[in-house]
Amino acid sequence: MIDAEKANYKIAWMCRLLGVPRSSFYAWRNRAETATSARRRELAVLVQVAFEAGRGAYGCRRVAAALNRDGHLCSVGLAAGLMRELGLRACQPRAYKRTTVPGEEPVTSPDLIGRDFTAAAPGTRLVGDITYLRTGEGWLYLATVIDLATRMVTGWQIAEHMRTSLVTDALEMAITHAHLAPDAIFHSDKGAPVHLR
Repeated sequence: MIDAEKANYKIAWMCRLLGVPRSSFYAWRNRAETATSARRRELAVLVQVAFEAGRGAYGCRRVAAALNRDGHLCSVGLAAGLMRELGLRACQPRAYKRTTVPGEEPVTSPDLIGRDFTAAAPGTRLVGDITYLRTGEGWLYLATVIDLATRMVTGWQIAEHMRTSLVTDALEMAITHAHLAPDAIFHSDKGAPVHLR
């Protein structure tokens, strides 16, 4: 602290205020760097390099493993302390959950909307998708049906499973509440359209 503030205050005054003999301060300042502090300084550079090599996703365990693999002995605790001193925090990637699993014999369906996600009138073209939500009690799956003319969600269903009934229940809601036109088209993942009659 005295060394950090020596530009603002007199050293003698700070030593007197803190009850530190001036000779002790000067002895500390002129002391040669210890082997431990020199090693920490060198490891800090290597920690920074390993962290950047991991694109900011490496935590202290991975950084320590990378250093040890390269022949620089480093414990997890030391890596954590150096990362804290350097202000390095790992950014963990979000959890990934695969939701679309093709069947053993994939069914090919014609793309009746031709990748044109617009509609001239409500109730003529609908699209659907399934997404997943992480909750405190586990994963939930949300199936939605969206009208391409109004961009409104006209049907939805949420469940703990991703079976066909999840999609059909969402579609039933859309059919019941959306006032669909005759021969409306429902387009879902993998370009699988369905004619609604």
